[in-house]
Amino acid sequence: MGPASMIVLIMAAVTFSVIAILVSRTVLKATWNPQKGEPYECGIPTRGQTWIQFNVGYYLFALIFLIFDVELIFLYPWAVAVQQVGWIALVEIVIFFFILFIGFLYAHKKGALKWV
Repeated sequence: MGPASMIVLIMAAVTFSVIAILVSRTVLKATWNPQKGEPYECGIPTRGQTWIQFNVGYYLFALIFLIFDVELIFLYPWAVAVQQVGWIALVEIVIFFFILFIGFLYAHKKGALKWV
């Protein structure tokens, strides 16, 4: 395994992507509908301008949720290896949760978790 395998992998990915796009364009009939150009609003017709400015708090809330959600992914390998590693794994996960808790307290103190 060397650079040649990486080149073959990239070429295969590009080839399969191009083939999938070409097949979808040849098989499917392209239709245009005015509803396709509208922003998605849960089936409710929009009123007024659709390009409005949202509060940045929504994005902060979503990013904090994403960060904590991704951190939970790291618990799976820990749960698999905890019996083999022993007490060291327990100490590491306590430190990990402590760091997460400090981040949670910081976000709470800054008001990023308040729903506007």
